[in-house]
Amino acid sequence: MVSNNKIGVKEIAITGLLLAICIVSQFFKSLSIFITGPIINACIVLAVLAANLVCGIILSFITPVTAYFIAASPVMTAVPLIVPFIMLGNAVLAVAVHFLIKKDALKSRNGGGIIAYVKAVACALLKGAFMGLTISLWLLPTFIPAESPLRQKMPVFQTTFSLYQFLTALIGFVYVYIIWAALYKTFKRETGNDAGKF
Repeated sequence: MVSNNKIGVKEIAITGLLLAICIVSQFFKSLSIFITGPIINACIVLAVLAANLVCGIILSFITPVTAYFIAASPVMTAVPLIVPFIMLGNAVLAVAVHFLIKKDALKSRNGGGIIAYVKAVACALLKGAFMGLTISLWLLPTFIPAESPLRQKMPVFQTTFSLYQFLTALIGFVYVYIIWAALYKTFKRETGNDAGKF
């Protein structure tokens, strides 16, 4: 049975640890989105799997705020409204993982096999599509003034908040399945034979 959404000491500890990893990774955001993005996506997925959906959503909402204060990109500074839409994109990923992946992941070391990997692609696609539609196709063209120099980089921004969101989520899932395979026995041992309690 999939775990409930109560928050106890274990859930707080897991979420705090994953948040710390996210914050550290955000200091490297200026180097490449493919460093920070996959780590944050992996942490959101792990929060859902290792704790519950509420913890995944908490992480989804906090990480864009910390990113804004640690290493805000020029487009985030120019269009602060982008932050809540990033939160929602992260939450789409968390909800998709909860409903499509978690139940199977709790049953096996490989997260559920080939079907789970297909579902992981679907989860990543849902996040990329949501952010592409809301941020790339609506928010940025609407709120970046025509005279702004940022307009010249619009194709780059639109790719960053659509295709790259899909790709970084996919890479994040690769990290998740590697970590899940390594830690599954620990989780199984802690919860006994009923992994669904976890």
